Amino acid sequence: MSTEELSKEQRILRAMRKTLGSVVRDATPLGGRPNPLTGDTIEEIKECFALISERERELAAQLGFDESKPYYNDGSEPPSAQIISLIKPAKH
Repeated sequence: MSTEELSKEQRILRAMRKTLGSVVRDATPLGGRPNPLTGDTIEEIKECFALISERERELAAQLGFDESKPYYNDGSEPPSAQIISLIKPAKH
């Protein structure tokens, strides 16, 4: 499978994940109202998210992406940063 084909599959998976997430957000009831989705449908949605995530991991491994590091489209490394501690000033 070529890199171009993998990239297309990754875009498809990303679109499916975002769309499914939007459907779940839109269907989630507010204020203690009953959920319009059945328990079986909720489980099927969870299974879909798990399958999408699993395939995304497989594709990332196939392309040699390191899961512990973020991926940048331009191939660059993130700028190094220094951690500083913030101390709140004393109240007078």
